[in-house]
Amino acid sequence: MTLQEFINYLNIESQHTSDIEITGLNTLQDATSSQISFLENKKYTHELEKTNAGAVLVTQELAHLVPKNCIALITPEPYLKLAYASKLFAPNVVETEGKEPEIGENTTIMPHVYVGKDSVIGKNCTIMSGAYIADNVHIGDNTLIYPNVTVYRDCTIGNDCIIHAGTVIGSDGFGFAHTKEGKYIKIYQNGNVVIGNDVELGSNTSIDRAAFNSTIIGNGVRIDNLVHIAHNCILKDGCILTGQVGLSGSTTLHEYVIMGGQSATAGHLEIAPFTTIAARGGVTKTISEPKKQWAGFPLMEHRVWLKLQGRIAKLLK
Repeated sequence: MTLQEFINYLNIESQHTSDIEITGLNTLQDATSSQISFLENKKYTHELEKTNAGAVLVTQELAHLVPKNCIALITPEPYLKLAYASKLFAPNVVETEGKEPEIGENTTIMPHVYVGKDSVIGKNCTIMSGAYIADNVHIGDNTLIYPNVTVYRDCTIGNDCIIHAGTVIGSDGFGFAHTKEGKYIKIYQNGNVVIGNDVELGSNTSIDRAAFNSTIIGNGVRIDNLVHIAHNCILKDGCILTGQVGLSGSTTLHEYVIMGGQSATAGHLEIAPFTTIAARGGVTKTISEPKKQWAGFPLMEHRVWLKLQGRIAKLLK
């Protein structure tokens, strides 16, 4: 649609009339000249000043920070307007037209498996009964998918992967804006999930698709049962997540991070390479120093946590 059609749809008052073609929504950092972004949190004003977006939903207070090559769409509720706009760019839930799926040589697909339009499955794969492979999914060679796995549309899975029963890849991230009256408005999650090579996912694990761009699981990652990875997370190569770990949205784990059972992160933070988080550890701030061990909540270095537990035990005596 044109930018003017976009403005009319959202009922935004604007002095601009533009025939720029708008192809989607994106973050301030990644948006191109044909995409629209938004800013409501002052924390990200530095990204606004550098954005390449064609237009930005922004409050009057921050409008002066919008670059000259970008159109300010002024609204008191940029995040809410983004939620309404996200529906415009949501793909079809199911495609009724498109190419029949391509199935590679020596691949076994058992009865009661659905494979959607435009999907591609590589060589020497096995997909067991009850699996649902949606439209435009790409699966590499030598990948094993156990029963009742669900892969939503547009997701990608690499070579030599193992995905255990009941796992869901590409379900919607938990994204909502609210009106002044408190009603929740869905932010459509229009990204996907990209899984690298040699990845093993345990049973009943959920990996949410990104709001924009991709949730990324790197090569050689190992994920246990009952793990939740939220939208726009990035797990770099070799990470290990054990049972019941939860990652909030836009968490980045650098290479070879290990997280113990029931540990978790807050959103929009990074964990340095070769970090270990002990069981039930709660990460609320970015960890920038690599190769250290952490435990507890609030989080502290593991050896300090052990000393604290010893002191508490002595108090009880």
